[in-house]
Amino acid sequence: MKWALKSAALIAAAVIASVAAAQPQKTFTFYVLNQRSVALTAQYWNPILTHVSKRSGVPLELKLAKTAQEGNAIAEKGGYDFQYTNHFFTPERDRLGWKAFVRPAGPGIRSQIVVPEDSPIQTLQDLSGKDVGFVTPDGFTGYWLPYDALLRANVKVNVVFTGNQEASFAQLRVNKIAAAGVNSSVMARYGRREAFKYRALWTSELYGDLCIMASPNVPNNIVVAVRDALVGMVSDAEGRKVLEAGAELLKSTGDLGFVAVEDRDYDNYRRFYRTTKVK
Repeated sequence: MKWALKSAALIAAAVIASVAAAQPQKTFTFYVLNQRSVALTAQYWNPILTHVSKRSGVPLELKLAKTAQEGNAIAEKGGYDFQYTNHFFTPERDRLGWKAFVRPAGPGIRSQIVVPEDSPIQTLQDLSGKDVGFVTPDGFTGYWLPYDALLRANVKVNVVFTGNQEASFAQLRVNKIAAAGVNSSVMARYGRREAFKYRALWTSELYGDLCIMASPNVPNNIVVAVRDALVGMVSDAEGRKVLEAGAELLKSTGDLGFVAVEDRDYDNYRRFYRTTKVK
């Protein structure tokens, strides 16, 4: 009788384990900030997330939004598990608990105010009263930093929001705007890809690149698994091929891969927001 009960218990345990294994694994959403076109963003990020999902055992699904503001609003409400951004260091969003843990390899990013190479504009003061393109009111390198620089130089411009970096570049190229506030790295890649020559009137100090952040609701073991898979891509033969294809797509000449970071590495963003003249 005891043997029968023991066998029944073992069978029941096996059935429970089988049912649990058959349950679909949670898919974690991964939002990428709207910088480029949706098609180009998906073409770059989907192979990376596919590789990381395989290596980490954490299923990741790319999420994109029509605008940065729309994506930020969803993230603020807890609609994503991970996000690639630098918009969540404002005092209001910092309180939500998102933590940076990985960024692209390389020295970091700068903001610039740029004009076409053949533009007659030579200084920031020459922009007074002219149309200047910025990405969105949330953009750090594409709005906050360059507009802060203009305010500190006492230069009043007509602010034109374009939606994303590539839209700013396109409007600059056809002289629809006199200048644009841009992410210097994204601008350089666009210039190489589209053979567009430009000049910088102003360049900011160095800031950490856009980072991958985890929602406070994501378990630490999941964050660690995703971090290790991202950091390991450059030394993984298959992962390196994915990175090289992405670099070719964007015409990037910088370091390949990702590096781990601490959330405090982004404290200069926080200091900027406390002292900026942009309101």
